[in-house]
Amino acid sequence: MHCKQKLSLPTMGCGTWAWGNRLLWGYRETMDRQLQAVFNLCVNNGVTLFDTGDSYGTGKLNGRSELLLGQFTREYQGPNQENICIATKLAAYPWRLTRQSMVNACKSSAKRLGRNVDLVQMHWSTANYAPWQEEILLNGIADLYEQGLVKGVGLSNYGPKRLLWAHKKLAQRGVAIATLQVQYSLLSTYPVTKLGIKDICDELGIKLIAYSPLALGLLTGKYSEEGPFPKGIRGPLFRYLLPEIKPLLTCLQQVAQARNKTMSQVAINWCICKGFIPIPGAKNVEQARENIGALGWKLDPAEIAQLDDSAATIKRVMVQNIFQTK
Repeated sequence: MHCKQKLSLPTMGCGTWAWGNRLLWGYRETMDRQLQAVFNLCVNNGVTLFDTGDSYGTGKLNGRSELLLGQFTREYQGPNQENICIATKLAAYPWRLTRQSMVNACKSSAKRLGRNVDLVQMHWSTANYAPWQEEILLNGIADLYEQGLVKGVGLSNYGPKRLLWAHKKLAQRGVAIATLQVQYSLLSTYPVTKLGIKDICDELGIKLIAYSPLALGLLTGKYSEEGPFPKGIRGPLFRYLLPEIKPLLTCLQQVAQARNKTMSQVAINWCICKGFIPIPGAKNVEQARENIGALGWKLDPAEIAQLDDSAATIKRVMVQNIFQTK
């Protein structure tokens, strides 16, 4: 039985939506309580697909994000509880050199979560630096599916050539690829416009997941080229991009005002209309509520074309993930 026959990704409104759990890095007590409230709000509103990774933690790669998500799942009592779907990504670390290492990694994730993983994903391809390692790790992913430890198998940061290669390898094991996760937003259309990944995924029956659909916050309208800028690595990036993307932000704002929506909601809805499952992060209830407002309606073709045309004029776009393959 193929994984896409066993794994049913939750849907709501005009498309499928998931809450990205990648922001759960190193928070304690007060923040954890806030995040539990975010989780509760999402599930209560029908957002039941949660994406995380075994490398998301406190800096010691100890999977704290999975620990928190497992805690939130156990403590939630309310509607849609039975529909919660957990997706995690297993890192292709250089010390994971055997099939069993991937099986062990997923079992560790399940232990932290307190439940089996529904969708297991290869976090990135090793094709750019250690292509010999990748088939071993993919076989470990296939072992997980064959042993009934996961309901579905997915990939992340794969381009069309490597995707077709992985599809062939997994098909030889009787395992279908259920999902492919790529960086995708109005500021990062590269996987579709340059690589043509959507046509291939549509042909193979693979559902696309868009991470960073708000381009690290650039598409929220909360930042301007005058500042202030966010701390850390985003600061220099925002200084570099904000002056260039003003026309796109203006277009996004105009569509949002006409729709009586926020810029974030329009940017997320645009991803949904493009056939992606967007996974925006939310670290407080206000952000979660805003993300949920992207559901239940749909941009019309003219609005999508307006946003597409504006995005196509931008010369400075988001930097691509270094692990993204061709």
